[in-house]
Amino acid sequence: MNTYSVLFVCMGNICRSPTAHGVFRHKVQAQGLAERVHTDSAGTHDYHSGSPPDERAQLHAAQRQYDLSDLRARQIRTNDFVHFDLLLAMDNDNLALMRERCPKIHQGKLRRLTEFCLTHDAKEVPDPYYGGSNGFERVLDLVEDACEGLLQYVQKEIRKKPARPI
Repeated sequence: MNTYSVLFVCMGNICRSPTAHGVFRHKVQAQGLAERVHTDSAGTHDYHSGSPPDERAQLHAAQRQYDLSDLRARQIRTNDFVHFDLLLAMDNDNLALMRERCPKIHQGKLRRLTEFCLTHDAKEVPDPYYGGSNGFERVLDLVEDACEGLLQYVQKEIRKKPARPI
């Protein structure tokens, strides 16, 4: 069975990347692809390793029927660049940090999540950490849009990917 794996990355892995992780996981499950698409999230920094997503991120996500409560922050690891098919940064700063750490052979796996937006014209998912409720709602608007485009992309990639031997 062809599988595909996506890692969402922001700075601390408590706001944007777990939101994207939860939204994309929800969309994958709704399409019956949970066994074929693996999703995870990480941060470029280890500020919050082991912590659940920010309470505000969880609250706003829950209002849209996304459960983030089981997610825990972690820092990106070197083997993530090898094991994931696609690593998506929330902004240019974190993308630059990922590029510095990523082995040359895997650089093509690094992109920004907003490249997959279907209706929004945004270059980055802004960090809502120091803002109010509107920031978390804006993140969800962008993430939902991008994850819809990402799901279409991943479905095509699964069809193109050679089956792994059992």
